[in-house]
Amino acid sequence: MSSSRLDFKLQARATGSRARAATFRTLHGVIETPLFMPVGTQATVKAQTPESLKASGSQILLANTYHLLLRPGGEVFERMGGIHKFMKWPGSVLTDSGGYQIFSLPNSRAMTEKGAVFQSYVDNRRILLSPELSIQMQRSIGSDIMMVLDQCIPSTADEAAAREALQVTQRWAARSLAAREDSPQSMFAIVQGALYPELRKESAAGLIEMPFDGFAIGGLAVGEEKHQREDVCELTAALLPEDRPRYLMGVGTPLDLLEAVHRGVDMFDCIIPTQVAKRGTAFTSRGIVELRRSVFKFADTPLDAACSCPVCVTHSRAYLHHLTKTQETLGWTLVGQHNIHFYHQLMREVRQSILEDRFLPLYHEKRAFLHEEDTEHPVKPPKRQSAEVVEKIGHYRLHRDEENGVSIRHAETSEEVITEVDANQHPELVQLMRKLPVLDGEEALPLVVWDVDLGSAATALAAIVMYEEAAGRGPVRPLHLVSFTEDLSPLRLALSHKRHFGYLRHGAADTLVHRGAWKSRYRHGLSWSLMLGPMDEMMKDAPGPPEVVLGGGGLSAAARLAFHPPNLGITTSSRD
Repeated sequence: MSSSRLDFKLQARATGSRARAATFRTLHGVIETPLFMPVGTQATVKAQTPESLKASGSQILLANTYHLLLRPGGEVFERMGGIHKFMKWPGSVLTDSGGYQIFSLPNSRAMTEKGAVFQSYVDNRRILLSPELSIQMQRSIGSDIMMVLDQCIPSTADEAAAREALQVTQRWAARSLAAREDSPQSMFAIVQGALYPELRKESAAGLIEMPFDGFAIGGLAVGEEKHQREDVCELTAALLPEDRPRYLMGVGTPLDLLEAVHRGVDMFDCIIPTQVAKRGTAFTSRGIVELRRSVFKFADTPLDAACSCPVCVTHSRAYLHHLTKTQETLGWTLVGQHNIHFYHQLMREVRQSILEDRFLPLYHEKRAFLHEEDTEHPVKPPKRQSAEVVEKIGHYRLHRDEENGVSIRHAETSEEVITEVDANQHPELVQLMRKLPVLDGEEALPLVVWDVDLGSAATALAAIVMYEEAAGRGPVRPLHLVSFTEDLSPLRLALSHKRHFGYLRHGAADTLVHRGAWKSRYRHGLSWSLMLGPMDEMMKDAPGPPEVVLGGGGLSAAARLAFHPPNLGITTSSRD
């Protein structure tokens, strides 16, 4: 592959993750990754000024070729000396090609091999947006990074439609490159393929043969579920060259960005920070705050005490609440300014953690609150109450107790399900810990562990977290954890109340329930499978034999006999 015009330099990779930090150089300066790009569709980020964007740490703004083609048109940019002089923005600009906007007008356009024919919403003209016209317009705009024109389809499209769109996108990518001619602007290709891994591989393989300066992951955040988006994002990022920027288009919330960085993505854009600001929604270090709510009418406190942006330093929640309720434009401006600062600050913290090789702890810390509603002012504060049932799944109920907090209990016996585990005080986990390291010269033989009472997965996840930490310190054996249960109700109940059971934020349990198995993407050799049914019957099909048994005291007589220490040389005590 030819050298990149962006002079991309990879600075660090995070241990136990695909997260990475890098720099690259555009026509307007050096860019540090990971980064978020505010969306300035019409050569302006809604309700923001170039000065506020620069002060918040914005490095690149995104503008849209489709909209700028219609108004003000390419001639204006050519006469004004390009978009940077036009909008008085000193930083870099990336222009989207217009493919997504065409996709968003299914009843007002026609797709052909030549391009997309659509009707202008400005003057009703019929326009053919071809790869050549898209690049010609982006050259007139004068952006630092141009995107190829692609054919975007719903991520849930059938395989035949996805393949056809992919092939069109590949041909348009080649035409876009040819249309760049001698322009010094950089150009990114867009990987398509919907939710089909083989199509994603085919798309990436074809595009990386062409001299693009970076690659985008397209066709996501258009209909798929969150776990599907994350899986395809990870797969696609791994297919792309190490020495080029990777850009996930149109995503997303702060948590979405964190998850995608974890999977190897460098660049993001989304309208969310300014879109939700218009209705008074703010992202803070204590969760998502809805400023429309009357609880903030007399709140003479900063929007986020942990934030150093001008909005939080200057204005109270009461004032922002007032501006939001009266629909004053200033409210949109101030909350939007804070949200953009919050996104950039998150990316700065993530970058620093990668450079210092402490990304994983930060990742787990941030995941714990980025998706939460305002924890200090919940929408429906729980009523004070003594222990009583508030929710039930199957034979298990959720209990709230002022003294002991939230627990899960069996409805008939009131027996409490284990939801807290101290790995250092748990004999079987201590035993497991001793068996993990691989000494010099030893063969890393797989370690099979049976968890004979899944319950709410507290013990199993403690073992997984313990393994991940051990793997970060040195060589460990591959681990296959096998959990047995006849009833998923306690785990399903716990998963529906994650805020009370923080260990479930790991994410592995969701996948286990959904698919019956989980495999770590970041710790090769770490896997977890579910055996659902009577243990005496499930044992014969379970991987084994086990070297460690978690919860061995709950084994039936038949199960004890099946792997009694004289037979397999294992023990359920803490002695090795």
